[in-house]
Amino acid sequence: MDPADFTGASPRPRLRRLRALPRLRDLVRETRLHRDDLIQPLFVCPGAGVRMEIGALPGQYRLSVDQAVEECRALADLGVPGVILFGIPERKDPQGSEAYAADGIVARALRALAAADTGVLLVADVCLCEYTDHGHCGVVDKGKVVNDATVELLARAAVTYAAAGAHIVAPSDMMDGRVRRLREALDAAGYEDLPIMSYAAKYASAFYGPFREAAGSVPRFGDRRTHQMDPGNAREALREIRQDLAEGADIVMVKPALAYLDVLRAARAAFDVPLAAYNVSGEYAMVRAAAERGWIDGARVRDEILLSIKRAGADIIITYFAKEVAATLP
Repeated sequence: MDPADFTGASPRPRLRRLRALPRLRDLVRETRLHRDDLIQPLFVCPGAGVRMEIGALPGQYRLSVDQAVEECRALADLGVPGVILFGIPERKDPQGSEAYAADGIVARALRALAAADTGVLLVADVCLCEYTDHGHCGVVDKGKVVNDATVELLARAAVTYAAAGAHIVAPSDMMDGRVRRLREALDAAGYEDLPIMSYAAKYASAFYGPFREAAGSVPRFGDRRTHQMDPGNAREALREIRQDLAEGADIVMVKPALAYLDVLRAARAAFDVPLAAYNVSGEYAMVRAAAERGWIDGARVRDEILLSIKRAGADIIITYFAKEVAATLP
């Protein structure tokens, strides 16, 4: 008989029985966060010996390539399985050419990390916003981001990163058709076994502010609402995910995570594929700021947020908390 069928009859169910002791709570816990679920974002920059804290992201740093290698060794020791790399270029131009240059900052970092063989998975974010002098995610013509010309440059970047040692490429631009073009370019270059993790449902969110400071990618004019998704749309996210899977994506992502748990849950119900979620910079920064003021228990709020993302259906969580939380996880 279903316990819900009991009304006034004896014995009555007492759900608190299984909450009485810590070991009991652990025994019946439905959702568990594991360090294998986590990916740590890293910002790589020119120079040597650089470890510069990012003002809007306390505890996160711009790292020169040598420091990024040391950081990956530390992450490997903690059991964090992967990093996703974002580049701070030496120069910017209208086409974001350092994104796909063989000597660009991310390509250099990938080669150094591959040579160091830290055992950490290397995910390369594929976008142009950090590398363009206008701060937009692609080629701009008459004030508009041009889709197809941008896609061609993204494909060049993906092949550059594959050649430098990336284990996964992750297009985050939200151009139409970019997954198909990346897959074609990677296959033609001999990287048919390299997975694509698509930022499939990426929203035009106000939660990205600290990242834009970290990456120096604030648009000089306009915004990204012409290509990133409207926050009011959930059904459209499933269309975006379905399209990216049809084009060859191996992993799909919802970004941001916390304000879009309903989208994450809907994606989990609709698609039986690896699903990632990005616990973005604004989500991280709010927890840090409130914890510093003593308004919240930062560690408990951190853990509750990450557990909620896992509970909603994420297999992979990209989070700035990865390094610190890994030490507390099985």
